[in-house]
Amino acid sequence: MSTPRPTGPRIARVIGAINIGSFRISAMIAGLTENGEMQVLGSGHRAAQGIKRGYVIDMAAATYAVRDALERAEKLAGTSVDQVWIGCSGAGLASQIRPVEIAIGGRRIEEEDIEALLVAARGSLEPDGRTVLHAQPACYFLDGAHGVANPKGLHADRLGVDIHVMLADGAPVRNVTEAVQSAHLDVEGIVASPLATGLACLTAEERDLGVAMVELGGEVTNVSVYAGGMLVGLHSIAKGSADITDAIASAFSIRRFQAERLKCVSGSAIASPTDHRELIPVTAPGEDKRGPVARGADDRNQVPRAELIAVITGELDTLMSEVAKSLDRMGFTGGKPGSRARQVVITGGGAELSGLADYAQSVLGVPVRIGRPVALKGLPEAHSAPGFATLAGLVLYAAEDPVDIRAAGSRFTRTSSYGPVATLVRVWGAMKEYF
Repeated sequence: MSTPRPTGPRIARVIGAINIGSFRISAMIAGLTENGEMQVLGSGHRAAQGIKRGYVIDMAAATYAVRDALERAEKLAGTSVDQVWIGCSGAGLASQIRPVEIAIGGRRIEEEDIEALLVAARGSLEPDGRTVLHAQPACYFLDGAHGVANPKGLHADRLGVDIHVMLADGAPVRNVTEAVQSAHLDVEGIVASPLATGLACLTAEERDLGVAMVELGGEVTNVSVYAGGMLVGLHSIAKGSADITDAIASAFSIRRFQAERLKCVSGSAIASPTDHRELIPVTAPGEDKRGPVARGADDRNQVPRAELIAVITGELDTLMSEVAKSLDRMGFTGGKPGSRARQVVITGGGAELSGLADYAQSVLGVPVRIGRPVALKGLPEAHSAPGFATLAGLVLYAAEDPVDIRAAGSRFTRTSSYGPVATLVRVWGAMKEYF
């Protein structure tokens, strides 16, 4: 006797996504129903191979890990995909805002005028040998007035648009693409991880008011600033939570997997008065007792928790100092006159460290919260952690399918009636006010 199939909205579109990190490679298959609801069909992850600091260093190993992660998701989803969106966290990411405008002559703005503006913006792209990952209209402005969501039907002498351009180094992007293609998959799109992660764990209001996001990954930390609804600054730091693990392994002369477990189970970013009295086991229950004895351990291979936390906070001090410098360079610093710093959101796998939000708040001087992916129907609890925010953001980005100006010009033919094109020699107004 066959089991009746569940009734419900039919899946109209299936989306595949793979996030290639230095610590883990994760995959997700999601479906968009006919009524526009997102539903996770299956997700999976595995330890990363062939990736270092966000760069592919072993093509065969990276390809195998990509294929393995996706097959785990496919098994749970009960379906396969041959096209995927992939996340990019290394590769020298850079974010730019480029304002462009055209003359309208005081008449009513039509769809053709908007198309002409985007064609003009496309012609202004100058990647300087780098790869353009995204080139998207962020917001429009009329005669200098910013913040126009849809200018169609309005009158203006000049119509402009702020284009958000995300650049990356070409060769690393090609390596990531080839690793996925070698797993017999087509790459539907490459998404910079700060954009995907921002969709998953920042609200639209936060992005509009101004917020900094710190993606604490395994070996790369991306620090980005949102204002006026768009990403206006980005800086990458070649350090991450794996550096904390390595410091623990070196300090106690233990294996990396033991150090990772100590960090996750007993580690904290905040010390407590009882830490010096608490001894924590280096060896897990059931593990081989004949392994190496940790430096400073007692006869039961236990170490003081206070010493573990001292190592963790020592590494965090260095990392957060770099984060603070990055935010300072982007004009997002708490406590300074004129600063519009409101909140910092920390996400990524490293954000799961106990006490991190309180620690970061004391260092950065602004409210800090931990960013978790938005609740998606069917998303398992294990993949609702900060370390999977980018993965969830990839399917959200794919579903949103934002306009890219490189596809502009397909519907209308531009004529001289739209006036001359001028690239403005000024900084985007909202960005200037922000900084």
